[in-house]
Amino acid sequence: MTVALVTGGGTGVGRATALELARTGAAVAICGRRPEPLEAVRAEVEALGGECLAFPADVREPEAVEGLVDAVLERFGRVDVLVNNAGGQFTAPAEEISPKGWRAVHRLAVDAAWTVTRTVALRSLIPNRSGVVVFVGFSPRRGIPGFAHAAAARAAVENLAAGLAGEWSRYGIRTVCVALGTILTEGLQGYGAERIAAWERSIPLGRAGTPEEAAAVIAFLASPAASYVTGTTVVVDGGADAWGQGEPPPAPQVA
Repeated sequence: MTVALVTGGGTGVGRATALELARTGAAVAICGRRPEPLEAVRAEVEALGGECLAFPADVREPEAVEGLVDAVLERFGRVDVLVNNAGGQFTAPAEEISPKGWRAVHRLAVDAAWTVTRTVALRSLIPNRSGVVVFVGFSPRRGIPGFAHAAAARAAVENLAAGLAGEWSRYGIRTVCVALGTILTEGLQGYGAERIAAWERSIPLGRAGTPEEAAAVIAFLASPAASYVTGTTVVVDGGADAWGQGEPPPAPQVA
């Protein structure tokens, strides 16, 4: 039985990924800071006939990561698939991003993803000489106005996936990045209909994606069907990265 650990598994893409992996027959462990969404997802997985460990944890804290991995290994004995989905960002002009705001985004998207990955690798993937690590990036991949901090963080994990593939392939571990475009999650809806509509105008397919569409790609990459895929980024964005920004640039401001 495959065992998958999904960070940020209580909502959005994390929730959809946990459910999709459960449908493939995997046992699933999910973590997040809020117990209530995690318990709701656990009930959904179990309703599908699957096994699920819901473990509240703040993956920004190394001690919490150790406790999480302890719990997963105690319950299931191993981790075969790690999905680094936890993340968070806010929109702001680059000049208004404070050092604290910059660090907050990078601490979760980059530092926590590395801490979880390294811990799982050392305690399960490398000893077992197999496994898959999925990182979640952003599209468009050339940078997103209003999200300079978050785009930089996601570019870091994209290159982390490529770098680890070069090092850990000798252990039978595959590492990939999934660069997601505009996905209609609860978090995205908080930006409002007008902002979402503007983003959708830059998407050749003319709409936002769904968490289930993102989850299906992640589940495929975690499966034996993708056993020759590693060290690359798979873009799931309705064509937005290929098209470009799709919106006129801001007008120059004269001092």
